[in-house]
Amino acid sequence: MAAYAVFTYLHPRKPKKMTELASKQRPKRPEFRNINAFKDLTTYRLPLAGFVSILHRISGAIMFLLMPFIIWMFDTSISSEISFEKFKAAFNVGMLGLPGVLWKLVALALIWAYLHHFIAGLRHLWMDISHAAINLQFGKSSAIATLALSIGLTFVLGAKLFGLY
Repeated sequence: MAAYAVFTYLHPRKPKKMTELASKQRPKRPEFRNINAFKDLTTYRLPLAGFVSILHRISGAIMFLLMPFIIWMFDTSISSEISFEKFKAAFNVGMLGLPGVLWKLVALALIWAYLHHFIAGLRHLWMDISHAAINLQFGKSSAIATLALSIGLTFVLGAKLFGLY
């Protein structure tokens, strides 16, 4: 150890100059660019996790835009027995000149939006909590699970809404 200290004292290293450090060849970094919505969107291959993230935003927007419908459904269903019958008739016969099937489809879109937003929100919360969940494999598998659960539960509740069971 003492010999090393004497050696470094007698033969100090010269610090490298900034030009030597800057001239060193570095590997080329990947180039990221913005995509053009008109040219690149048709050929851009979005990963499944990105697709689920976009659907999470869309489902939130659907729930926000259908908030007056949600409030109407809640108010009509609990006000009185007469208003509840009016509520059921809106889905069976129709209202405002629109058939009941269309109102059921709107309710089904709302069911999907809620289920997808809830499940994708749990997925995002888990990724915020667990550092082990931030990798490509978990992103892909949790995106598949999110889509499968939200679509599967929507089919089950849609079958109930349309009176299949």
